[in-house]
Amino acid sequence: MQVWEPYALGENETAVRAGVLDLRVAGEARVIELGDDVWVVDAPEATAVQWRVPCVDVTAFWTPGSGTAWVPPIWNAPMTARLSAGSPVVSLVGTGSANVCTVALAESVAPVSFTGGVIEETGEFVFTAQGDGLRLRLDLSRRPFSTALADVAAWWGLGRHLPPTPHRARLPVYSTWYSMHQDVSEASVELQAGLSRELGCETIIVDDGWQTADRARGYAFCGDWEPNQATFPDISKHVAKVQGMGMAYMLWYAIPFVGKHNAAFERFDGKFLRYLDHMDAAVLDPRYPEVRQFLTDRLAQAVEAWGMDGLKIDFVDRFATPGGDPAPADGMDCDEVDEGVRRLLHDLDVRLRRTKPDVLIEHRQPYTGPGLWPYANMVRAMDCPLSPQENRQRTVDLRLVAGPVAVHSDMILWHRDEPAEQVAVHLINALFSVPQISVDLAAQTPEQLAAVRFWLGFFREHLDTLQLGALEAVQPEHGYPLVRAYDEQTTIIARFAAIPVDVPETGELLVANADPDTRVVLFGTGEVLVEVFDCGGAPVSAGSLRLEGAGVAEVPRGGLLKVGRG
Repeated sequence: MQVWEPYALGENETAVRAGVLDLRVAGEARVIELGDDVWVVDAPEATAVQWRVPCVDVTAFWTPGSGTAWVPPIWNAPMTARLSAGSPVVSLVGTGSANVCTVALAESVAPVSFTGGVIEETGEFVFTAQGDGLRLRLDLSRRPFSTALADVAAWWGLGRHLPPTPHRARLPVYSTWYSMHQDVSEASVELQAGLSRELGCETIIVDDGWQTADRARGYAFCGDWEPNQATFPDISKHVAKVQGMGMAYMLWYAIPFVGKHNAAFERFDGKFLRYLDHMDAAVLDPRYPEVRQFLTDRLAQAVEAWGMDGLKIDFVDRFATPGGDPAPADGMDCDEVDEGVRRLLHDLDVRLRRTKPDVLIEHRQPYTGPGLWPYANMVRAMDCPLSPQENRQRTVDLRLVAGPVAVHSDMILWHRDEPAEQVAVHLINALFSVPQISVDLAAQTPEQLAAVRFWLGFFREHLDTLQLGALEAVQPEHGYPLVRAYDEQTTIIARFAAIPVDVPETGELLVANADPDTRVVLFGTGEVLVEVFDCGGAPVSAGSLRLEGAGVAEVPRGGLLKVGRG
């Protein structure tokens, strides 16, 4: 879409004002003021809305895709959101992590897009929203941008009756993916389930490999979804044994894929969206009711017949075809692929809840939008193995607009020679999400296990503050070097750079130090009590500290600082 010249309206274009902004609309629109510098632009017949914001004190452009947050030029590619991929929200961020302009679109099954970028000639930032029928929420307040995004999530949730998120969805998880990849078996799963339960995990997710004897890492053997009899000879008995340890059991499915070595491949030939050579698998077309029925039957079997507690539903985003949906064909009962996806997930949800009302369902970036909230209660960061910084950015980005859904880290992996301090750093980077662990726990040193046990215990003890309290993240352009969660009793800060920490006047302050600089600078007044613990939870020091401005506490890397007022 072209960048419109201000005030030069063309045919079928209108201008409306929202606060200080002049908006140009391809169609008719009305503006509703919500107060506090927030407006809703209702343009049900419009195809595009565009406006400009002066780039004054602007530092970042936040998008839900966890990409680089630098301010882009006008020729930046559009960001598309649809039911099966993305979330319809962006935020222009200013100095001090203040909101400059946060815009969200009401959830729609059909694709919508944002284009945002700087015009070099004027120093303005141009926003363009496109779609078929638009309802926008514009926030121009100078509150923290994380607060503006939390309000977007609340707006998306207005008037919706969503299933409650089970408590277990917010408790630590063990995943088999990085630790075993496809080399899974009843014995290996049972071993790790028992070890992870002792450390504080409550659920195990068995990933790819349970359905095939192939170990080539492809998807040629996905689609029939029957257990490999050599490694899972009696899956129902095995599931019951793991559950007897106190662990919930979830099973992985690559829902769109049918591999070339499956009976379902021939059965549904001609009902594919496309064939993926590099995956040795086709993507099923959910616009066919018989495709949806087949997938619903296959996935529901895990809960209904094998006793699973939930499903990890992977690759929903692969239903979205690059370049647009293929044309509808005879036998389909809907025209849009995303509508077929919605019907599939709805039918599966209804079916699963008949057997298990509190079923656990995991989705993953980038299919994270509010249109999928009814069908998942866990959403995980995209794969970022051995990258704690990326795990931090992805989980925080998800938390900011996830609404009621429990946000999970990507599976936390470390090298077997990793020092215990760095194991703790991996865990601290995922502190504001539900940690998923994926290493061979039988091969860990006592020091490594102590770090895992301590930080999973901390996470469980402070779950309400970490996951349900207010979340404030600073400097998205730098990957969030400091993140804060708080409620009326407790403030928890994770420190990833040498940034000073403000001590609240009331309540307990807990500081997790993931930075190699052990000098934690505290700002406040009065006398405080401080306790310091190392990465495994062993006490290091305790005493009092008088603050008249700034004070310093020594906290080891991977350690914890407790500050109270006595």
